[in-house]
Amino acid sequence: MVEPIEQGAVVVRGGAEEFAQDIVAGRHVLTADEPALAGGADYGPTPYDLLLAGLGACTSMTIALYARKKSWSIKGVTVRLRHSRVHAVDCAECETKVGLLDRIEQEIAVAGDLTEEQRAKVLEIADKCPVHRTLTSEIDIRTRLI
Repeated sequence: MVEPIEQGAVVVRGGAEEFAQDIVAGRHVLTADEPALAGGADYGPTPYDLLLAGLGACTSMTIALYARKKSWSIKGVTVRLRHSRVHAVDCAECETKVGLLDRIEQEIAVAGDLTEEQRAKVLEIADKCPVHRTLTSEIDIRTRLI
């Protein structure tokens, strides 16, 4: 059993000889790794899989919460995500025009009867989830060796 850590903190530990990492988030324990083709043992999702999972979970939760508040009759939300790197020149709506950019494609399916107006609102609300806002904002990551 792993000792739980305080809410809001995440601890990641790994050995020096493999990619596999043990992750403790609150009282939850996960494993991250790289696929065998990338030199890992495929013990768990990749770091990018976990990033996409966080965005997808937040998007689904945000849409479901909004739908509940509006008393929409939906039965569930499914979010499918993909990460890729694309050439900046191939992105017409992007500010950066040189090098490669990270692209996340997100497809959302809402089970239930929604009007076209409600479907448009779902797309608007999806981009307001807190993780989406974090990923599209300026981020200040402060790293220090202890």
